[in-house]
Amino acid sequence: MEKKNINNVKLGEDVKIFDFVNLYGCSIGDRTKVGTFVEIQKGASIGKDCKISSHTFICEGVHIGNGVFVGHNVTFINDKFPRAVNPDGSMQTEEDWELIETFIKDRVSIGSSSTIMGGITIGENSVIGAGAVVTKDVPPNTVVAGVPAKVMKTL
Repeated sequence: MEKKNINNVKLGEDVKIFDFVNLYGCSIGDRTKVGTFVEIQKGASIGKDCKISSHTFICEGVHIGNGVFVGHNVTFINDKFPRAVNPDGSMQTEEDWELIETFIKDRVSIGSSSTIMGGITIGENSVIGAGAVVTKDVPPNTVVAGVPAKVMKTL
C-alpha cells in the first residue's frame, strides 16, 4: 500500500486513527494507533508501532520513536516561557517564541496524565509513571515517577 499524505499529514501503512482527532503537518509511522480526542501538531513525528491513547496533546517539536506507548491525557510542552502577548501588548506570533524540541526514544511507556516538559530526551525502554511531571532527561532503561519525576529504579 502506498503511503498517504492528506492535508500535510504523512501517514504510514495501516495507521488507525479514531474519531475526533486533530492532525496537521505531522508524520505518523506504520501500524500506529491514535486514540479519540488526540491532537498532533505540525512538525511532530510519531514512529512505527506506537499507541497514542485518548485525550493526548502532542505539540510541534515532539519526536516519538518506534514502539512507544503514550497513556491517556498526556501533555507535551514546547515553550519554556509561554505568553499570549509581547511586552508591547501585541499578540504573539510564531516568530515571537522559541520552539523547544523533545525526543522520546524507542519503546518508552508514558503513563496517563503525565506532563513532559520541553527540551528533554527520554531514553530507550524507559517508563514514566502515571501523573509524573518530567522536567529533565530520563536515562535509558529507567523508571521515573512523581512531581517532579524522580528515578525509582533502573530496568
